[in-house]
Amino acid sequence: MMIKPITHRKQMGLPLMVQTHAKKFVAITSLATLVMGLWVTPALARDPFRSSNARSISDQVSAAFDSVFVNGNYPQARNYLDQADSAEPMSHAMRASLAFTSGDLATFQTNATLTRQTAEQLVSRDPLRGNLYIAVGHFLEGAYILLSDGTVRGTPRALGKLQEVFKYIKEAEKIDKNDPELNLIKGYMDLMLAVNLPFADVDQAIERLERYAGPRYLAIRGIAYGYRDLGQYSKALDYINRALKDTPNNPEVHYTKAQILVQMAKQQNSPALYAEAAKSFKVAVQKSDQLPRVLVWQIFFEYCLNQNTVDGQPRNCVALRDTIDLRAGIWGPTPDNMPKL
Repeated sequence: MMIKPITHRKQMGLPLMVQTHAKKFVAITSLATLVMGLWVTPALARDPFRSSNARSISDQVSAAFDSVFVNGNYPQARNYLDQADSAEPMSHAMRASLAFTSGDLATFQTNATLTRQTAEQLVSRDPLRGNLYIAVGHFLEGAYILLSDGTVRGTPRALGKLQEVFKYIKEAEKIDKNDPELNLIKGYMDLMLAVNLPFADVDQAIERLERYAGPRYLAIRGIAYGYRDLGQYSKALDYINRALKDTPNNPEVHYTKAQILVQMAKQQNSPALYAEAAKSFKVAVQKSDQLPRVLVWQIFFEYCLNQNTVDGQPRNCVALRDTIDLRAGIWGPTPDNMPKL
């Protein structure tokens, strides 16, 4: 899942309502990547959410799920998706997310709509998941509106989509409010709101992820993101370390740990924590060709700034970062072709 850099909770120059509802969609990459892959394979008889009443889907989408969420390998996921069933809503949501990483808004829009349409066909066979992914489709379509029209002009239409998201989430909750998959997606949405709205209930969002959501490592990662964005870094570090135990090969999880350690180091003025963060950054960039280029661009920049603090060298991090040419393709360069610190 692509992880957004730490941001401030207030932005200047936009009306409060625009800020509030834009932020519900700004984290589209994280949430779209989350919801896009949460399916299973009958060949492996594995449902990552449920111990009973398991659902099934194609081997290709299941493999893409593991590629993204367990290993953080986006190019491999795309290869699997090229072979995936076009009647499967989640395959379209995954394609939408990957199109977003490459800036291909036309493909993003097409697959956002296909996510909703194929989910509508699923309702008769599986009402809970059908309604859940109709909501996901509306979410993606709302994100496209903001991306194409801009925040100020697009917000009124996006708000209409947001109403549809909540409508179909409620329909899914009527069927089974404790369903792990439903609670994972709803938990991420609630946490996104709680982080950005001072009157929202953070504890309720975290409790939903903690008690009901699955798979566990994604629920735990979501809680870590929430505590990170709320500035509760000790708690965030505890949860991201738990996530690393289950997904130790995922470079995005190592990146998130590095972000948390940097913020803790600033709070405590701790050279040891800066040095520890550098280790996590290094692990993340060693798998640079597994990630979208734009994310590698951001990870390297933060890594460079942190390394300047560690060893006191005056590197020009902007110039070094920009050698990762964003025009050179979707995926990051190989580790051998990364800028040297």
